[in-house]
Amino acid sequence: MSKHFLSIADLTKQEIEELLDLAIELKAKQKKHQPHRLLEGQTLAMVFQKPSAR
Repeated sequence: MSKHFLSIADLTKQEIEELLDLAIELKAKQKKHQPHRLLEGQTLAMVFQKPSAR
């Protein structure tokens, strides 16, 4: 997925399902201590609206 979005409403049902499938796969790999290169060379930013969300 090389798409930018600000809201879950920006995604189609199929894109949401694919994203959830990927999350399940990555979680399973993490549990087995298997590395992945999904975000290698990418920049990730997280913005929080409230201090308690950190």
